[in-house]
Amino acid sequence: MDWASLVGIVIAVAGLLLGHGMEGGKLASLVQPAAFAIVVVGTFGAVLLQNDSPTFLRGVRMLRWVFRPPPSRRASLAREITSWSSHARRDGLLSLEQYMQGTSDLFIQKGLRLVIDGIQPDKLRGMLEIELTAYEFSQRQAAKIWESAAGYAPTIGILGAVLGLIHVMENLTDPSRLGSGIAVAFVSTVYGVGMANLFLYPVGNKLKGIVAETVTQYEILTEVFHDIATGDHSRVIEERVASLLSRP
Repeated sequence: MDWASLVGIVIAVAGLLLGHGMEGGKLASLVQPAAFAIVVVGTFGAVLLQNDSPTFLRGVRMLRWVFRPPPSRRASLAREITSWSSHARRDGLLSLEQYMQGTSDLFIQKGLRLVIDGIQPDKLRGMLEIELTAYEFSQRQAAKIWESAAGYAPTIGILGAVLGLIHVMENLTDPSRLGSGIAVAFVSTVYGVGMANLFLYPVGNKLKGIVAETVTQYEILTEVFHDIATGDHSRVIEERVASLLSRP
């Protein structure tokens, strides 16, 4: 559990509610189902329109990473790289087949398979770079749905405000119904701006950081596979491992 994310959301919402209460406002005044429906449903409808369904669903599934980020693989990858290098130099490239069969990571499987097949090192690097580019694009597009939602939410909140004011104008002759219309108008804006800046933008940025971390690891692995294929000295591999472990 990433407690920083959980505490951050609690502090952000608490600060908003505390400020509202200090001004004499009541919590009930912020509970407007109509405004919530307009902003939330409208925002995610717009995001779904912008993206294809696999990208949208992948982005939604990535939300869990904000609170339960993927565990760091740096130490385990460093150990695996050392084992690959040692076995390749001692027993030949075919000895890496056991590692290829023992991992569920598709990128590592492909890298090891290309090394075992004896693909020319520069061509191997090019193939893995293409694979990595496709992976990075796919993951970034999925994470981007949260940033897109943050862009749409304030505008849809303003749309909700306009709809609320239309409701007010339609009931000028009935003062008892003016309050609800005005409430929807202003609370829609609060929902839109609040969701965007207290949740959607932070989520999008955090997911992009997690994707960038994974891409960095795969970039180092690409160079490792190239080095193993060229039969470089173990010292070169050790420098790759040091680079993997030294990144913040």
